[in-house]
Amino acid sequence: MKYSEYQHLLFERKDDGILLITLNRPDVLNATNNRLHWELSRVWLDIADDPETNVVVVTGAGRAFSAGGDLAMIENLRANAATIAGAWKEAGDIVYNMINLDKPIISAINGVAVGAGLAVAFMADISIASESMRITDGHLRLGVAAGDHAVIIWPLLCGMAKAKYYLMTADFIDGKEAERIGLVSLCVPADKLMDKAMEVARKLARGPQQAVRFTKRSLNNWLRAAGPAFDASLAMEMMGFFSADLAEGVKALQEKRQPSFPGFVTTK
Repeated sequence: MKYSEYQHLLFERKDDGILLITLNRPDVLNATNNRLHWELSRVWLDIADDPETNVVVVTGAGRAFSAGGDLAMIENLRANAATIAGAWKEAGDIVYNMINLDKPIISAINGVAVGAGLAVAFMADISIASESMRITDGHLRLGVAAGDHAVIIWPLLCGMAKAKYYLMTADFIDGKEAERIGLVSLCVPADKLMDKAMEVARKLARGPQQAVRFTKRSLNNWLRAAGPAFDASLAMEMMGFFSADLAEGVKALQEKRQPSFPGFVTTK
């Protein structure tokens, strides 16, 4: 695809081979619908084939990075094997295509980041958070297992103890706490976020490109080694889209109340 064919991603070329990508659905806090989810799964392939781009900076339009999957998309997934299979493939492609892109990716996380948007924010090679950032993996709030990206990278970023706590409670984390526990590379005041992201991007873009890319490729073998655990987490997440817990999680979000999950239904 040409960049002009993307519907929900904006592209702006900067000096030194820097490509700025902006998630652009600000009216819904850049929530991922079916189209944006698919675009996030394949844009990294186009960047790999783009000789003019050395470094990518990705951020969100308006006051959020991305508020996760919109409820219409989640409703379409519920108990629908065909759409679940498509979402499963795209979710894996987001992670693996970011891992396999040799060019460095910097995320500038401005505000809320959840779900697939959080996957892009944290699978970036360098993540820079605004102090006003608020993130949660969010899957447990819906009643499905932590998937998307969490199992492959959270334990490496912040350690197993913190990963288990935040992924199983779905508590929110702000920018300062995320930096303190190692979930993000840096945290800066909101009004300095893009300046810092572009400063880091210029440093990488002006460095030795082969060495930068080979370093990323080598380090990402840690992530590739976690591939089987990640694949299992995605499959378990998708199983949840057939559950009564998902139906209650969606309804509770729509009604802005705490969910009352029915839990396991067993048969003897």
